[in-house]
Amino acid sequence: MNYQAKITDKLMKKCNPSILRVIDESENHRGHNGFIEGQQTHFQIQIKSTAFDKMSRLGREREIHRMLGDKIIKSIHAISIKFL
Repeated sequence: MNYQAKITDKLMKKCNPSILRVIDESENHRGHNGFIEGQQTHFQIQIKSTAFDKMSRLGREREIHRMLGDKIIKSIHAISIKFL
C-alpha cells in the first residue's frame, strides 16, 4: 500500500497547504522497532497551511491525525510532523 501517496492526497484535499512534503523514512529505521521489510512504516510530514495558524502545536498534531484518519494512523508505526 502506498501510504506516502495516501497521506499526501488527504492533506492536500483537507488543508490546502502551501508547502507539503511527505517523506518515507522507513529505510532509516531498519533494525528498529516497527520496521517491516518492504513496507512503509515511518514518515516525516513537513507542512505549512493557514488551516493551522490559530492552533497550538498539540492541536495541529491532533488535526493532522484526524485528517489522516484511524485507518492510516493505525497502519503505520511512526509519523514525525514539522510545521513550517
